[in-house]
Amino acid sequence: MRALRRPRGPGALPWPLLLCILTVARRSSADSDPPASPFTSLPVPEDMLAKYSNLSLESYNISLTEPPNAVVEKNITLQRPSNVELTCQFTASGDPSSVNVTWRKDDELLENDYLTNATGNTLYTQYLFTIINSKQMGSYSCFFQEEKEHRGTFNFKVPQLHGKTKPLITYVGDSTVLICKCKDCFPSNWTWYRGNGSAQVPLDVQMNDKYVISGAHANETRLKIMHLSEEDQGAYWCQAVFQLGESADQVELVVLSYLVPLKPFLAIAAEVVVLVAIILLCEMYTKKKKKHPDDGKEFEQIEQLKSDDSNGIENNAPRYRKHESVGQ
Repeated sequence: MRALRRPRGPGALPWPLLLCILTVARRSSADSDPPASPFTSLPVPEDMLAKYSNLSLESYNISLTEPPNAVVEKNITLQRPSNVELTCQFTASGDPSSVNVTWRKDDELLENDYLTNATGNTLYTQYLFTIINSKQMGSYSCFFQEEKEHRGTFNFKVPQLHGKTKPLITYVGDSTVLICKCKDCFPSNWTWYRGNGSAQVPLDVQMNDKYVISGAHANETRLKIMHLSEEDQGAYWCQAVFQLGESADQVELVVLSYLVPLKPFLAIAAEVVVLVAIILLCEMYTKKKKKHPDDGKEFEQIEQLKSDDSNGIENNAPRYRKHESVGQ
């Protein structure tokens, strides 16, 4: 078990003064055998005092009181180099000295870079380090190995960007503006890319007057695209560059022709025309069907009249002959 101490509270010593104390403690231990100091096992590079004393100290802690299978994580956002102090607290079910404490960065075991302290059944472990580049970002985890393993993880990331979550819809011939923002952060540089399959192609604003990049504030960027065509639709990426890494977000652009909004109306109009035509055909068919019985009745009436006329002529013919015989 390493040298033990409690995690520092709100009134803790500043980082530069702490480093001075650590350096003095380590130098004095070479001349004599003073009482054990909780700081002697923390390695302090000689050039750290002069190199990183101007950096701010960021402190974060995790309390492992959940069941072993529960994931205890804390997401931390950093955009500039900082001195970092991570503290994990764990309550042992048995003897605290039998608990094995380790730290890892991603999958790499960290050795001799942390302190451990026990108070009653409560264990504290603390890891102090400096983040100055993107390689030192990532996940730092503390492990307490009892009967089961307990883990707490600190995830270090650069600030996330916030673009438009839904596709931006516009029309051929128009102009549009794509916007990306970063809340409470100030990137050192912004870059726009256009998706080309699985690749991202940087937009050359100086060689192509179709694009204009601007930004009213340091934490946002705007890409104006003019004279839109259907070829301009697709995925656009905005990328922010920080001292500790890069962050990107995607904006989806959809370019429609003016006929596209009319298609539903044209479809409805076509359905109405078809429906009206069907109704007219039904009416015409019904009228013709009613007309045919009337034609039959007229035909029967004509035939009846013809029959009556022929009967009348036959009846009058003998009378006429009788009149002629009487005259003679």
